[in-house]
Amino acid sequence: MTDMDQDTPLLSCDELERRLADPSLRLYDVTVDMQIKPGGGYEIASGREKYADGHIPGAAFLDLLDDFSADNPPLVFTLPTAAAFARAAGAAGISAQSQVVLYNAGPTWWATRMWFMLREFGFDAACVLDGGLDAWRAADKPLETGVRSYPPASFPAGRRRKVFVDKADVKAAVDADSAALVNALSPAVFAGTAGTYMRPGRIPGSCNVYAMDLVDPASKRFLARNELRAKLGAAGLLTDKPVIAYCGGGISATTNAFALHLLGRDDVQIYDGSLSEWARDPAMPMETGD
Repeated sequence: MTDMDQDTPLLSCDELERRLADPSLRLYDVTVDMQIKPGGGYEIASGREKYADGHIPGAAFLDLLDDFSADNPPLVFTLPTAAAFARAAGAAGISAQSQVVLYNAGPTWWATRMWFMLREFGFDAACVLDGGLDAWRAADKPLETGVRSYPPASFPAGRRRKVFVDKADVKAAVDADSAALVNALSPAVFAGTAGTYMRPGRIPGSCNVYAMDLVDPASKRFLARNELRAKLGAAGLLTDKPVIAYCGGGISATTNAFALHLLGRDDVQIYDGSLSEWARDPAMPMETGD
């Protein structure tokens, strides 16, 4: 297996199938099961059980909910410490020699979240399976059941890159107008008419690029580069101004950040707490409307 192409960190199903037997491959299902509750909010559970029922041959499971998130209630997903991340990644078998491929069922944002977490801690030899498990199934490629694992390893945690930013960073960027903020949630949530997080609306000055509009609805694969360029450029996200992506909990925002990375932007940051944190603090400003 050759080194992952860091300029195009997307892997096709055909290419992954050709590489499955490579001993350096570390293939991980990172699915999280997230369902909308009838009364609002989300029901969130580990995807471990669904993984065992059917996954790409050889894939192990990374539990983003339990093993790769800090214990930081009431927030569900926040970046763990470097030491905690290194322990979990090493226990899962990721070493300096590993070539990591990430995928999930449903929207690709769980795989892109893990991709950016690896990047945060200095690990670059990772790719995302374009379209994830949905594309693999659609291509009628093989699946297996049960559980796989890799031998434990020493994860090479590097210097922090600060891909993920906190509330103070975002407030400073808003006050100084020093970054373009992009909200990855639906237009209705962006406008404050649906799906509120404690308070309706968005961080002032944000633009809206719905994460689901960056992938093909049938194949779940990312849109072609020219289509991504048109959508993200129209939102003003392809200028020299740094970008901070956010959503409800720092998950779907990684889809937007990854799409920008595909277009050559390596200065995009992700607000980890997103609206789950921001809207909870009455001192933080919110705005509504189209």
